[in-house]
Amino acid sequence: MNTVANDARAAGARVGLSGDTITINGGSPLTGRIEVKGAKNLVTKAMVAALLGESPSELRDVPDISDVRVVKGLLEVHGVKVEHNVSEGILLLDPAGVESAHMTDIDAHAGSSRIPILFCGPLLHRLGEAFIPDLGGCRIGDRPIDYHLEVLGSFGAVIEKLPTGIRMTAPDGLTGTKISLPYPSVGATEQVLLTAVRAKGKTELSGAAIEPEIMDLINIMQKMGAIISVDTDRVIRIEGVDKLQGYTHRALFDRNEAASWASAALATGGDVFVGGAQQAEMLTFLNIFRKVGGAFEIHDDGIRFYHPGGELKPVVVETDVHPGFMTDWQQPLVVALTKANGVSIVHETVYEQRFGFVDALVKMGANIQLHSECLGGHPCRFGQRNFLHSAVISGPTELHGADIEVPDLRGGFSHLIAALTAQGTSRVSNVGIISRGYGDFITKLRQLGADFVIEGE
Repeated sequence: MNTVANDARAAGARVGLSGDTITINGGSPLTGRIEVKGAKNLVTKAMVAALLGESPSELRDVPDISDVRVVKGLLEVHGVKVEHNVSEGILLLDPAGVESAHMTDIDAHAGSSRIPILFCGPLLHRLGEAFIPDLGGCRIGDRPIDYHLEVLGSFGAVIEKLPTGIRMTAPDGLTGTKISLPYPSVGATEQVLLTAVRAKGKTELSGAAIEPEIMDLINIMQKMGAIISVDTDRVIRIEGVDKLQGYTHRALFDRNEAASWASAALATGGDVFVGGAQQAEMLTFLNIFRKVGGAFEIHDDGIRFYHPGGELKPVVVETDVHPGFMTDWQQPLVVALTKANGVSIVHETVYEQRFGFVDALVKMGANIQLHSECLGGHPCRFGQRNFLHSAVISGPTELHGADIEVPDLRGGFSHLIAALTAQGTSRVSNVGIISRGYGDFITKLRQLGADFVIEGE
């Protein structure tokens, strides 16, 4: 069995799936209400930030997803005491007993996750050393860790590449530095923040990512005692401090999950209230959703997304860093665009191989063509590199049931949407991968009236 399948089966077992395959009878609208909790892309980083504190931290609105379980395991092998109240969505993290972990323990808990690279800065501050195994993650394009290593090296870390992974030491401690990112990478920005807050002196980061999850991480660190300023030109300045305390924080809602359920409502002709979703962080998505022909209502406790009837309209979309249209939003939206009357174009500028999921949609009857040119907008950094990073979706087309295999997190949820939209029966395998970022998604599907069976139940 390949690594993706192993990860899916393990993830499925952790969230209560007795098998990693579900059979879906499609063609019915999703209707009802579901709740979203804290953002996967914030919660896991906030858990790592707890390593920096000298007192316990409390994180609320934590989703029950496998990525949280992975980070919990990694923290525990490093001596952090973690209490997870799953039903209440509360994590208590006490770093008082932090110690070095064995390479085999780290490797066993990390699996295919890329989160261990972000442990390095905090561990170098706490212990003077860190080790990370080979890293995995969703296979959606080039996500090298070389720049992470360069960043850590610029702070003074000594890096040794071993056959089993990478060992780092900081014999003289870490010192603030000046860093300019060639691209506003979320991961690299997180690395700098988690390392700079306790480094000696000042750090200046230009070309930083400013996603809402990054800003919420900064909010957490400020609560801990960090001094961080963010300028309008994507420059973040950090003044290192000697010590940090624990935090108490309610995580920002998961806007990626909210957008995914919104696209599912639109594609199936349904009506879904996403409790916990907020307008400000979804502004760009809401504009595109309305242009396609979807409707929404903003409420204090969430957003209602629904298909108001009539034809859906084609759009031209380019993914981009915040405040642009998120790359994680395009995959679920593409399924809805197969129902639009006309030709839509989606130009992916963040991950060069994020259209691998469309093979399954084409198998199900979608008319989608992939191109290496930058279509529908401005040239991007992938334009001359022969990556199929622009999609032309012609519709409307009626999808039919098929046997499909989940390739990655967002693509996997898009396959679920396609199966729910399709006429007939679909068999979707490797669904456990979806639990990496969608808490309790099986229960939510049931709440919305989806017709499916989990194989093995």
